[in-house]
Amino acid sequence: MGPLRIGIAGLGHVGCGLIELVQRQERLRLPGRVEIVGVSARSQNRARPVNIDAYAWYDDAATLAEDSRVDVFVELMGGSDGPAKFAVESALRAGKHVVTANKALIAKHGNALAALAAEKQVDLLFEAAVAGGIPVVRVLRDSLAGTEVTRVSGILNGTCNFITSTMLETGRSYEDVLEEAQKRGFAEADPTLDVSGMDAAHKAAILSAIAFSADLDFSKVSVRGIEEIGLLDLRLADRLGFRIKLIAEGVLTPAGVVCRVEPMALTNGHALARIDGSLNSVRVEGDPLGAVVLTGPGAGSGPTASAVMGDVAKLFRPAIRNAFGRAEHHLAQPFVTGGQEEVSPFFLRVRLTDKPGTLAALTEALAEEGVSVDKLLQDSADETGASPVAVVTHRCPRAQILSAISRIEALGVTVEAPRLIRIETAS
Repeated sequence: MGPLRIGIAGLGHVGCGLIELVQRQERLRLPGRVEIVGVSARSQNRARPVNIDAYAWYDDAATLAEDSRVDVFVELMGGSDGPAKFAVESALRAGKHVVTANKALIAKHGNALAALAAEKQVDLLFEAAVAGGIPVVRVLRDSLAGTEVTRVSGILNGTCNFITSTMLETGRSYEDVLEEAQKRGFAEADPTLDVSGMDAAHKAAILSAIAFSADLDFSKVSVRGIEEIGLLDLRLADRLGFRIKLIAEGVLTPAGVVCRVEPMALTNGHALARIDGSLNSVRVEGDPLGAVVLTGPGAGSGPTASAVMGDVAKLFRPAIRNAFGRAEHHLAQPFVTGGQEEVSPFFLRVRLTDKPGTLAALTEALAEEGVSVDKLLQDSADETGASPVAVVTHRCPRAQILSAISRIEALGVTVEAPRLIRIETAS
């Protein structure tokens, strides 16, 4: 078997990690030899942890993508549009296999790129785009092809998971822990994509498209991040037997696929409740499988470069199949937005004004909207004079508790907007 010749665009942490793997490939279990034809990045002279002097330099990634010597174009630049999209399209049109770690690109343009790859009879692979070193894309697309998946969910952003678990463990503020995450390389200098939930949403959309043979439509994905989750929320939930985590999920409903990212309160026995630090974890449920959980490092140069190399290795014997694993005979599900008819128990946290009758007003408002209280925890008034209260409801429609919250706010008994978090019980 002759060497597989690759071109690498993007020489950040993952790109350099991939080069390091190529340079020590004798210790890996690859089907054949990998050779680097050329590399491309924004700056040729930037200091890097690997030596790139032996590789041809390309100022333009698209030129590298079209080079006749390249068998596989590896895109590690990032960004849903611009140079990354143009270079990937150029590679596919030139009949090159493409490997990418670019979740934003796949979430936004995956359908069009998959169609182009199919037209040119080449592979588009993106294992590294979701959950870093966890091989969940391949597991969903290939290993679980005999499973009718009903739900895929998980912790898909290590930054958010590190922040919430460290806050609860140490009692430190969101801002303080975020600063630590940035210093340790778990969070970017601008952490917006992570803490807003958008990073996890890109990954959830990709997994949902694969799991349900769905027609990926990122505009239908609902996203809430962790910016408003405070130490008070985490501590009250913990005292009631819950862990608050940012959960990404895709669920098959009669109307189609509901894909969303939001903080959820997980019972302590839940498979994802004790996934702490920067780890990622994905839970796949279906028939006749039941459920399987995959856990591991979800980011970082090593795990992500390893996933990229795994895709490269697969191209020694290309399968040439739809990037999302969908065949023409599959029933393509639409992405749909979730409605307020969803039924679930909920965790409600409020801060009541320090006046007589406010707690009674709270419970009365819930009762008038048909929301039944399962547990209630009230703390003493804090330094501002407000009394924190946490309520766990029995199962009820989301619309019902939202109506109750509107009623509570209208009474003027709270000092800030109530916090509502869906509860997921152990399963």
